[in-house]
Amino acid sequence: MRYRVGLETRDRILEATRELIGERGLAGATVKAICERAGVLAGSFYNQFESKDEAVLTVIGESIRAVEPPADRAQDIASLVDAYVAFVESQEGMARVYLEVVVTRGIQSGELRGRLMRHHQRRVERFAAALASADVRDPVELAELMVAALNGLAVHRLLDPRFDLRGQARRLLDLRPAD
Repeated sequence: MRYRVGLETRDRILEATRELIGERGLAGATVKAICERAGVLAGSFYNQFESKDEAVLTVIGESIRAVEPPADRAQDIASLVDAYVAFVESQEGMARVYLEVVVTRGIQSGELRGRLMRHHQRRVERFAAALASADVRDPVELAELMVAALNGLAVHRLLDPRFDLRGQARRLLDLRPAD
């Protein structure tokens, strides 16, 4: 029973975090606002999460995983690129917060930097595996460049909603070297 209550509390906190990020952005999703929205005390929040950043990253991670192809099966590079584009286009608020956290908080916080780097490395590894299966020379280097380019394209799309993210991401696929 106690375990289930803890899970329900965690779910309410994550839902409140998700809603507040969508409504107010990262700055508006304070621990106080999250607790009020979730109907929990700050102590309950901190029993579930070490910090606001941890709750935010959990929500962002869930959002990204919701659009990514399953990690347990082989992927082609186009489906991985399409999944990233789908994340940015279908969950613009989460994409905005994700990039904000990566650029600002990731640089400032050593603990957060480590978590973000692990996420980045997993994404690069997935891209590299897809490129290796397509017999691309130096798939890790190309994967790193593609992930960086997608992040840059996503920033452009968030700054200018008219920007053709999907078209430019597809163009990125056309730039792969032929062996």
